[in-house]
Amino acid sequence: MAEAGGADVFELRNGSLTVKVSNWGATITSLLVPDAHGKVADVVLGFETIEPYIEGAAPYFGCIVGRVANRIKDGKFTLDGVDYSLPINNPPNSLHGGRRGFDKVLWEVLERADAEIPSITFRYFSRDGEEGYPGDVVVTAKYSLPSSTALRLDMVAVPTKATPISLAQHTYWNLAGHDAGDVLDHSVRIWASNMTPLGDHSIPTGVIAPVRGTPFDFTAEEKKIGSRIDLVPGGYDHNFVLGEGEEKEGLRRAARVREPRSKRVLELWTDAPGMQFYTGNFLGGVVGKGGAVYGKHAGLCLETQGFPNAVNQPNFPTVVVHPGDEYRHSMLFEFSTQSNAS
Repeated sequence: MAEAGGADVFELRNGSLTVKVSNWGATITSLLVPDAHGKVADVVLGFETIEPYIEGAAPYFGCIVGRVANRIKDGKFTLDGVDYSLPINNPPNSLHGGRRGFDKVLWEVLERADAEIPSITFRYFSRDGEEGYPGDVVVTAKYSLPSSTALRLDMVAVPTKATPISLAQHTYWNLAGHDAGDVLDHSVRIWASNMTPLGDHSIPTGVIAPVRGTPFDFTAEEKKIGSRIDLVPGGYDHNFVLGEGEEKEGLRRAARVREPRSKRVLELWTDAPGMQFYTGNFLGGVVGKGGAVYGKHAGLCLETQGFPNAVNQPNFPTVVVHPGDEYRHSMLFEFSTQSNAS
């Protein structure tokens, strides 16, 4: 479906799963998933056309964010003795790649396949100095439907000089349907016994802290989001330390989300070291698909990533990628219903 300014929306189908993705920001605009009764709903927040994304109406709906996801303190870092300054688009910090991050650019359609495993691959060339970052970087993002119950994203980035790279997929999920209200009844389990506490302006302090006995403990069983969100000032918007879940195809289980009415279940697997669990705290009346009004907590994000501000925290896993190396980041979203979920 052709849209404005060279931006298109492409549809992939496999069985009961249908996803629409755009080459504007490598964005998931729609994902149709059946519930326990076979009723299909669109479970991602977004817009019916591509124009609102291009016009900046989307608070990172469905897109890939980068060159560095999340916040960099004061928009500054030093690498190989050189000081770099980034745009301050989330004062006093730089957020999700700056004013014109990877979510606000047109990606090239590199390849599309409608074979046994439907897929589409996007490519973006990020130039040296773009949004203040050093070095050229070539990024590819491949969305695929490996089965009738799974969506996969594989991202690769290759730099020409040392540069921080940490991409994230920023879909807002509501398993009851994008227009079903808030997600406070969703239950969540996260395979992480540690998280990175926040200091001023949502920047991690550098400490890696246990979640046990806190509102961030989602380890032993699924917890309803609304049961403890009032104990978290502002709501959940925090990075969890992954790597404890069982492994499958080189990825580790990161999170499971259940929605009680539809009985839809989403399981996320990834090879990233961290995951930002965000409960749509800053949504405030965005009008989306079908005239749906997305209010506070209308969706949740599971943003697998490098740790926030890692480029300024030597005790965090590094996000710096050197020439000759590749950045790789994959995630698998598996959908089921409560009756057949493991």
